[in-house]
Amino acid sequence: MQRVSCGQLNKPLVFNLSFLVQSCYVLIQVAHLSSQAMSRFQTHCFTEKSESAGKQCSPSIESRLARIFSQDGDGMDLDDLLPQIGEFGRYQKLLLWLVCLPACVPCGFCAFNQLFMADTPDHWCWVDDLADLPTHTRQRLAIPAEINFNSTFNKCSRYAVNWTELLVHQDPEELTPNSSWPTEPCYQGWEYNTTLISSSIVIDFDLVCNHAIYPTIGLAALNTGGPVGVYVFGLLSDRIGRRFSFFICLATMLLGSFLTALARDFWSWAAFRLVVGLTIPAIYQIPFIIALELVGPNYRSFVTVMTCLFYTLGMVLLSGVTYLVRDWVLLAWVTSAPFLLYFVYWWYLPESPRWLLAKGRLEEGYKILETLAKVNNKEMPSSFKLKLKQRMMLQRTRSELSRLKKGPGVSALFANETVYVGLSYYGPSLGSDQYLSFLLSALVEIPSYLACWVIMDRWGRRWPLCIAMILSGVSCIVTVLLPDDAVETTLILYLFSKFAISASFLIIYPFAGELYPTQLRGIGIGASAYISGLGLILIPFITYLGMEMLVLPLVIMGVVSVLGGLSGLRLPETLHHRLPQTVEEGEEFGKDWTCAECLRCVPESIYITLHYTVTMQMKIFKYVLFLITYKQKLKLQLVVFN
Repeated sequence: MQRVSCGQLNKPLVFNLSFLVQSCYVLIQVAHLSSQAMSRFQTHCFTEKSESAGKQCSPSIESRLARIFSQDGDGMDLDDLLPQIGEFGRYQKLLLWLVCLPACVPCGFCAFNQLFMADTPDHWCWVDDLADLPTHTRQRLAIPAEINFNSTFNKCSRYAVNWTELLVHQDPEELTPNSSWPTEPCYQGWEYNTTLISSSIVIDFDLVCNHAIYPTIGLAALNTGGPVGVYVFGLLSDRIGRRFSFFICLATMLLGSFLTALARDFWSWAAFRLVVGLTIPAIYQIPFIIALELVGPNYRSFVTVMTCLFYTLGMVLLSGVTYLVRDWVLLAWVTSAPFLLYFVYWWYLPESPRWLLAKGRLEEGYKILETLAKVNNKEMPSSFKLKLKQRMMLQRTRSELSRLKKGPGVSALFANETVYVGLSYYGPSLGSDQYLSFLLSALVEIPSYLACWVIMDRWGRRWPLCIAMILSGVSCIVTVLLPDDAVETTLILYLFSKFAISASFLIIYPFAGELYPTQLRGIGIGASAYISGLGLILIPFITYLGMEMLVLPLVIMGVVSVLGGLSGLRLPETLHHRLPQTVEEGEEFGKDWTCAECLRCVPESIYITLHYTVTMQMKIFKYVLFLITYKQKLKLQLVVFN
């Protein structure tokens, strides 16, 4: 039961005659429009019921009011304003090409440069007694032969014989080692082949044999920082704004990178990599959110594609840098110091107007929108500022008890990010040239993004996401059927899998961003990435299994990808719909989604009916709004009884 009652007047009961007449006229209009709207509303609900039995016809008064406040037809929503002042005008183009997109490059550098800092070259035991002999002679005499496709000499043991006594009576070139000689571990250290790699943490810190797991631990340390970082920076992004969060994130990343170059032992190096990990992928997500919130709905897919392409550009450039720089200390400097120039963006990167409006900072948000309109040679609607103030006043009266119950598609995001990063880590281990393999794994993402750009704007987000993840998983799983020496075929299947998972990676973040409301978009994506990032802590150890069986990590990642793709079918479609602005909108969006609707590509009928209903209710509510604000003399109080 609902009851609308008039409150007490602000002054004694003295009515201005004209005010009384106007109030009566408004009440008559409200009654007339109420009956008209409810009649049409019931008709549409009956039609919808015939299409989908079991749907609730009349939503609660609380949910209707939430929709009324957020989806008005009079330009109060930013998605309604942007087409009038430019969805993707000169302002957005300059900001996107010169600021937001270049800001995505550091993530590709700092997320994967560690793979090449921890290169493991061919190595064998060092023998002091044979130090004066040529390298090939030392290997032939002191190291047990071990024929396999990786090496011809054992890496972790040597013959335990008295070389001084043996070499007294025989020429080293004529001496033939006996396979029955006893062996021992490398007590005197290791000798490394520095032909291709001049220096790495493996060489400097002797991270081989019993310590071969240490580079994997370092990679896990990097990924341990990620879940913490995305949550912290997501929280900061929603508390202090996108702009300040980006520069704090950039400073943290550079600090960790510089300290990495100064590390003198493994554990300090791993600790500094954890600091860098705090900013990955937050350093990529923040400019992406800014760009996404500045453009209109028709250009979100374009922004998403270009953001992913610039992220991939960072990986492509990294493959070239690592090919030229084979010293890990120099590599740490080269892949971080240039990004000091990004602090110049302090004077050019604006705050997100969506965030400012969601926080009630109307003057600041309106000023940025005025600048946007001016640069785009457009004019701001004269009534927009007033309607913003009215909207904020009404929003403050609503209860803030509701919260998002859970992150959208956390399981799909978990599988997607785990497999994408896992395949990126595993790329250099396939084929004969690790630099070429990494380059190919990055280049294959470009056609994937371009193809997905066309598909996701026609078929929506959900189906392309699920199909891409399933295809990626299947191509990984079938590698188990190949013989051990089918390295090239394994590489081809790997590249196809990377192609498919990259397509889903393109979809998953804007999909999550569209499902979360503006008020919680930063922390929402951060919370989902926090949970999904837990898989990234395990993925280095899964790829480490490839040292014993090349295709085992691919099979594991394939199963994860298929399961994640199937779980994504339960998500609601977001194509061509407004971004949720408030917590209530985020709760209501897709709330009535059923399993039957999972078979549809884009379920337009439900949202068209909802939009029509909301439009009719807005015609009623604007008169109620008039009664609330007119001369501040008459109040209306809404009382809801369960």
